[in-house]
This record gives sequence, structure tokens and C-alpha cells, in this order.
Amino acid sequence: MIKSELVLRIAEQNPHLYQRDVENIVNAILEEITRALTRGDRVELRGFGAFSVKKRDARVGRNPRTGETVDVDAKMIPVFKTGKEMRMRLNDGRDALDDDDGDEAPKSGRRTAKK
Repeated sequence: MIKSELVLRIAEQNPHLYQRDVENIVNAILEEITRALTRGDRVELRGFGAFSVKKRDARVGRNPRTGETVDVDAKMIPVFKTGKEMRMRLNDGRDALDDDDGDEAPKSGRRTAKK
């Protein structure tokens, strides 16, 4: 889903709001998340997940085309960790797609507890 699809879906679910107002709201939310991450703050949306910033140290990399070594500067990267409620909803949705016999292991190779 892209931002314009998100705006359209929210506007459809809230017919009392104009689409341009929904777009302004979505842009404001995303902009505020970006500002908080720029300041180094953590943004937590309960039930959805948490955005944070992680520092990646400088390192020596390789140009994949030429094999030449390249100095890569230190940088900050955004990190998103899903919330417990989202993980549970995603796993419940996946379970509905699995076979009914319940003996199929998850594709990630990790075992999950049966409900």
C-alpha cells in the first residue's frame, strides 16, 4: 500500500472528511514521526509498533561491480519493531491460510506455540 492508497482508504471510511483533509492529516503524522526520529526520539504507536533510530558505524565496504574497497561513513538508520498486537493479528491471519492439520512448520524455520 502506498500513501495515496492509505489516504483514499481512510477517506472512504470517513465520508464526513474531505480527502484533502485526510491527506493533510496523514502527511502531518508522517512528518512528526520523521521529526522525532531526526531528534533521536523513539515513536511508539501502541498495538502497532515502535520507530527508533540506530547508529551504524563507519566501515570498509566493497563496490560490487569493481571489487574496489570503499569507505562507508557512519550513519543513522530508522528501525521499526512491530507491536505485540500487530504480530498476533498477522499470525492469526497466517494461521487461517495454513492447512487445517496444523502440522506444517512456519516458512521461517522457527517453531511457534500452538493456540
